[in-house]
Amino acid sequence: MEFKKIIIAIASGKGGTGKTTVATNLAKTVTGQTVTLMDCDVEEPNAHLFLNPEIREEEPVDIFIPRVDLDRCTHCGKCSELCQFGAIVTIKDKVLVFPELCHSCLGCKRICPVEAIEDDKKAIGTVSMGFSESVRCIYGTLKIGEAMAPPLIQAVKKAGLSKKVSDLSIIDAPPGTSCPVIEAIKNVDFVVLVTEPTPFGLHDLKLAVGMVRILEIPFGIIVNRSTTGDRQVWHYCHKENIPILLEIPDEREIAEGYAIGKLMIDLKPEYKNKFQNLMNKIHQTIASSAKVIA
Repeated sequence: MEFKKIIIAIASGKGGTGKTTVATNLAKTVTGQTVTLMDCDVEEPNAHLFLNPEIREEEPVDIFIPRVDLDRCTHCGKCSELCQFGAIVTIKDKVLVFPELCHSCLGCKRICPVEAIEDDKKAIGTVSMGFSESVRCIYGTLKIGEAMAPPLIQAVKKAGLSKKVSDLSIIDAPPGTSCPVIEAIKNVDFVVLVTEPTPFGLHDLKLAVGMVRILEIPFGIIVNRSTTGDRQVWHYCHKENIPILLEIPDEREIAEGYAIGKLMIDLKPEYKNKFQNLMNKIHQTIASSAKVIA
C-alpha cells in the first residue's frame, strides 16, 4: 500500500521506551516508495546509527541574536520590558544581551523605536541529510551546551518537508511533553505514543495523552516490553478508549540486536508483517479522522 502525504510522529512521555526502535523499523518496513525519517531528538539523535545513511549534505543552523547599536540607542528600555526571558536588559546607559536566554522571537528588534537593534547570529547546531536505501534520513545535532532545541527542530522539519521527495514522513520526536516535543509533533497527521507497562511509563503516558489531545491529533499506543511490568497501561487505555496498535514483547534477541545497532525486522522477519499492519492501522485511522472532520 502506498501512503499519500502523511506525516507520522513517534513520541513518548519519557525516554527509553523505544521511540527510535519503532521509527526506524517502521521506516524500513515501507516498500515501493521513498520514506523521509526526521530525527528531531536533536539533543541525542540516534536513528542514523541504525540506518547508517550515506550523508550527502550538512548544513549549519543559526538563530537570531540581538546586537545593540549604542550610538542609536536611547535607553528607553522598551526592549527589556518586552523580553519575557531576560535576554536583553537596559541598565542606565548600558544594554546587556544574554544570548543563552534569547528565544529569537525578534520582538526586541520590532519594538525598538529608533531601530538600534541589528541582526547577529549564533550557531546552534547542524542538520545532516542522507539516504539509507529508500529511506531519506534527516537529523539535527544540537551543539553541546545549547538549550534552544526548537529552532533546530524547525530546521530539521523544514529540510524534510520542503522538498517533494516523499509522500510519507516519519518524525522521531524528543521524549517528554515539553516545548521541543510540541515543536516536533506540531501539524502532523498521527502520533504514535510508545510506552512501557511500568508505573513510570503509565504516569508519563498520561501526560503525553493529555498533550496530543490538547493538540487534537489522532493517536494510538504501542506497548514496548509488553511481557514485563503490570497491566495498568492496558486498563488505562481501555478506560480512555485509546487503541493499542502493537505490543512488542521483552525478548533478549531484540535487546541484544538494539545494543549493536540492528533493526528488529532484520533480526526477526515476522516483525516486518507486524509493522506493515501497524502502518495500515495508522493509515485507516487517519482516513477515518479525515472523514469525521469533513
